[in-house]
Amino acid sequence: MKLEHSADALSVLAGGVELLRYVFRPDMDPFEGPKPYLHPVRTLAGDVVTAYRPHDHRWHKGIQMTASHVSGENFWGGGSYVRGKGYVDLPNVGTMRHEEFTEIAADGDRVLIAERLTWHTQSGRHWIDENRTLTVHDVADGAWTLTFTTSLRNVRDAPLTFGSPTTNGRELAGYTGLFWRGPRPFTGGEIVASDGRGGEAVMGEPGPWLAFVGRHDEVDRASTLLFVDPPGARTRWFVRSGPFAAVNPSFAFHDELVLDAGDTLDLAHRIVIADTAWDRDRIEAHAKEQTW
Repeated sequence: MKLEHSADALSVLAGGVELLRYVFRPDMDPFEGPKPYLHPVRTLAGDVVTAYRPHDHRWHKGIQMTASHVSGENFWGGGSYVRGKGYVDLPNVGTMRHEEFTEIAADGDRVLIAERLTWHTQSGRHWIDENRTLTVHDVADGAWTLTFTTSLRNVRDAPLTFGSPTTNGRELAGYTGLFWRGPRPFTGGEIVASDGRGGEAVMGEPGPWLAFVGRHDEVDRASTLLFVDPPGARTRWFVRSGPFAAVNPSFAFHDELVLDAGDTLDLAHRIVIADTAWDRDRIEAHAKEQTW
């Protein structure tokens, strides 16, 4: 693998394929919640498995670390869900700013990107310091793995309360945290979950892993994305196959999370990206192989 670096983005390549492009200095409308994002993300076969700025939700950009409700502020983008009113456009859309890379390393088997970011409210208040790492590894047998870890430190002089539209009154809309938006052809794709479960019935349910199988236009291929969280994570899955494909291991789906001043929230997520449609047996076997 190798790494290419420009003024606003990093690209990871393997076998001549750009596996991902990490845009760390985005140029976007403030209403869309400016923040770093991963797009395009590709399989080893070169098929794109992310969507960028879809017309229905312009703030959805590939794979992003997000937060929909933080003590009344919105680091997600777009409108905020207000109990009893629905979605309302408010002057509360914050930004996540790239400050510096603390480590960038690439060898034949692994790429590591370590980054320091800061979160600021729309009014300019600095609330969170973030240390983030993205590691690309295990490139073999038609698949590769992205491990995403982050530490969010509350630098506000008061507690921060992380929530979601569900904690604010909208049922089954508990999205917050790392979010994947799939490409338009993945609409109607297959959702496979642990313990023999599947489909959108797992919305809001806990589980150590979840997989999404989608098919591509133009080429006779399918792809599988396997999302795995470490043991003990408080993950509840936000997942849809319609009207669009999306997966989010939410850390505040049903219940708010309070982070006291000076405290740190540590999160870790893993996404395995395969260039074929895996069946349940193969998905379960690969999930069991994951170690942290």
